[in-house]
Amino acid sequence: MPRQFFVGGNFKMNPITRESKLALAKTLNDAQIDPSVEVVIAPPAIYLLSLREVIRPDVKVAAQNAHYKPNGAFTGEISPAMLADAQIPYVILGHSERRTLFHETSDLVAQKTRAAIETGLSVILCVGETLAERESNKTTQVIEEQLKPVVDTLSEEQWSKIVVAYEPVWAIGTGKVATAAQAQETHAAIRAFLAKAVSPAVSENTRIIYGGSVTAANCKELSKQLDVDGFLVGGASLKPEFVDIINARKA
Repeated sequence: MPRQFFVGGNFKMNPITRESKLALAKTLNDAQIDPSVEVVIAPPAIYLLSLREVIRPDVKVAAQNAHYKPNGAFTGEISPAMLADAQIPYVILGHSERRTLFHETSDLVAQKTRAAIETGLSVILCVGETLAERESNKTTQVIEEQLKPVVDTLSEEQWSKIVVAYEPVWAIGTGKVATAAQAQETHAAIRAFLAKAVSPAVSENTRIIYGGSVTAANCKELSKQLDVDGFLVGGASLKPEFVDIINARKA
């Protein structure tokens, strides 16, 4: 079976008003969206439930982060169990901003990933290298090191709940973007690693999406690459062009 195309929108710490949230919802609700695409949006936690109530049913809502414990004295955190209880099906884990700004290690990301999956959530698992690491030809090494703790933590069956998002750190919010060839090369390397580290079936079935300054202008070429199964979109997910990105594979 071909892998279902996947487009996620990571709103980060936006929008900042209830009105702008409703405007985003209206844009999606009124749009003609390719029905073959799985669409997921990740608003700030404060808007998760209210956005889920107003967004069209074929667009899923995701959290941007979660703790690895089901409950406890962890002020400011949200647990996978809470998300599951609130009927939030997805969570983004391991985003480069969590790794760099909040010092989350790959081992911690693996703990969170296992906790989320065991609670019934699906995970958008982010990996990616810095500009210095790419210029030192360490892209594949860095990504494998980020994936290995997850590989060591999950069973083969649990990989059905994972979407891997390759996000080159040097292309996030910078306006720079990996060329289609660069994206394909890295996605193919991730798929090869999964085949070796987990199984050929997991490698074939796992969706690997690209996230790094994806826009309406570059999404079509990226979407044509053999191992690019969709996108995780940042700033552009807050704009009307997000619909064009969702529909990147439409004729």
